[in-house]
Amino acid sequence: MDLVVPALAHLDAYADALRRGWSADNIRLEAAAREELERIAADPQAFVASLDDREAKGGPITLPDGSKVARLPGFRRWMWDGAFCGSIGLRWQPGTGALPSYVLGHIGYAVVPWKRRRGYATRALALMLEEARREGLPYVELTTDPDNQPSQKVILSNGGILVERFRSPTCGKEELRFRISLV
Repeated sequence: MDLVVPALAHLDAYADALRRGWSADNIRLEAAAREELERIAADPQAFVASLDDREAKGGPITLPDGSKVARLPGFRRWMWDGAFCGSIGLRWQPGTGALPSYVLGHIGYAVVPWKRRRGYATRALALMLEEARREGLPYVELTTDPDNQPSQKVILSNGGILVERFRSPTCGKEELRFRISLV
């Protein structure tokens, strides 16, 4: 399994995963998948281009409470083993390792259900950590639900250290925050 830059050549496989009920958004799930399918249908090329936004040109983000905040630079990569396996993304705040309070982590990932338990998330995270180093980040933070043992295993396998247990400011549920040093 490798990470590939999202491209039109792989877009049908990505859209198929969305139609099968998978979502790269672990919080908004079906709603996010539906929105992405609509964006793909409207302009496939613009959708693919939007997944690599290192200059944060995509405009503001609307938070669950309706307020708008500045978009952070970031990009996604697709997990690929000859077929679509999942997605992993990196976002950061220029000039610092810290994130704004409304951003729970630097890296988020999701593997399609039919490709889980193959070590793909562990490998994808290891590869994305190299990308984060190239961006100059001193560390990355990742969050997960306390009951998501597979995700915790992925993070721990990549050097993650539990930093805190906290209540998510966006949804109010309990989360775990891990940090992985990149220096």
